[in-house]
Amino acid sequence: MTTNKTRIALFCSGSGSNFKALFEAIRNKQLPAEIVLCLSNRARSGAMEFAEQNGIATEHITEKQFGSFDEFAEKMVDRLKEHKIDIILLAGYMRKVPDAVVAAFPERMLNIHPALLPKFGGEGMYGIHVHTAVLEAGETETGATVHFVNEEYDKGEILLQRTVPVLPDDTPETLAARVLACEHALYPDALEKLLTLQRS
Repeated sequence: MTTNKTRIALFCSGSGSNFKALFEAIRNKQLPAEIVLCLSNRARSGAMEFAEQNGIATEHITEKQFGSFDEFAEKMVDRLKEHKIDIILLAGYMRKVPDAVVAAFPERMLNIHPALLPKFGGEGMYGIHVHTAVLEAGETETGATVHFVNEEYDKGEILLQRTVPVLPDDTPETLAARVLACEHALYPDALEKLLTLQRS
C-alpha cells in the first residue's frame, strides 16, 4: 500500500548517485515516502536509466521543446501535478528551476549543495568549481548543505548541514569524493527531517 506515502519527484541531470542513495535510504529506513518520478533536462542519463530499471516514471523536459520559457515552466508544473507530486528533490539538476515551479511547491523543494552555505554558493558554483574554490580559499573544513529552494541560487533556508575536513594534500577531486560520500548520508537524513516536519 502506498496510499499515505509522500510522493517524491527527483530532478536530475547526471549519474544519479544521490538519487540512488535516497532510493536505498527510503527502502532501508522504511520512510513514509516513495520516489515516483525522475525529471531530467537530458534524454539519457544514469539517473534516468536507474529510474527506468526500478519502475519509476521518467520525464525529459527542456526549454528547447517549447516556444517560450513560460510555456516550458507551465508544462513542468502540469507534469508534476499529473504525477501528484508532494515533494521535489534536486539531485545534480544542472538547470535553474523556473520560478513558477518554485512558487507551486513552497517549502516542498530541496536542493543539496557540495559546500557549507552560505559560503561557496551561487551561480557558477557547482561540481568541481566548488571544491577548487574551497581549496584556493585555504579552508580547513567544508561539507554539504541541504536547503529549501527559492528563486535565488543557493539562497533558500538551510535544513541540514554536515562538515568534512579539508586535508593538506587534497585536490579538488579527492575533496569532491569525500564531500559526495557526505552528501549520500546527509540527503536521506534531510528528507527524513522534512517528512517529520510535514507530519508534525
